[in-house]
Amino acid sequence: MRLYYHPLSSCSRRVLLVARHLGIRLELISVDLFRGEQNTPPFLKLNPNHQVPVLEDEGYVLWESYAIMQYLSELAQDKSLHPETARARADASRWMYWCGQHLMPAISTLNWENSIKEMAGLGPAIQTEVDRAEALFVEACQVLDTHLAERKWICGNRLSLADLAIAAPLGDWHRAKLPLSQFGQVRRWFQQIQALDCWKATEQGPN
Repeated sequence: MRLYYHPLSSCSRRVLLVARHLGIRLELISVDLFRGEQNTPPFLKLNPNHQVPVLEDEGYVLWESYAIMQYLSELAQDKSLHPETARARADASRWMYWCGQHLMPAISTLNWENSIKEMAGLGPAIQTEVDRAEALFVEACQVLDTHLAERKWICGNRLSLADLAIAAPLGDWHRAKLPLSQFGQVRRWFQQIQALDCWKATEQGPN
């Protein structure tokens, strides 16, 4: 299987976290987002949305990181990340969709304004965008912090796809200047994630 990815992409990282945790070997093909390789005709044949990651498995092409996570979990012999019951699977899916709808828009904006624009030489952060995204981030993290108050992991006492999906973009919290320090339960849970072998194996320098 091939994974088209970028090492600084948190969406790519959540797929790599699953692959590392489950022992799935992937051929990694780097897509240089700063040079616009995601906009080239060969890449657009794989993903017309101009985004990484993309998985290619014997002619089957799959994009959207959450779908790739689920696909890899279905293929793996190790089912530890994939709950057995319909309700447990729905619970993990619920939090993955929540991440995409509520958490990622805020993190993506803060990462863009506070980190990527500087790396790409695109000028300073726009403060109104930063303020708007910080408010969205705080609102979402309040939900997650309350939820984690009575749980070791997001779906109870067991690591799941939901944990890896949500943790991946938080890896940029220093560079993106995410207002995370006020959320004690989220930080406690995130420290557990950072202790995992799969997290250490996908680390891209200091965060």
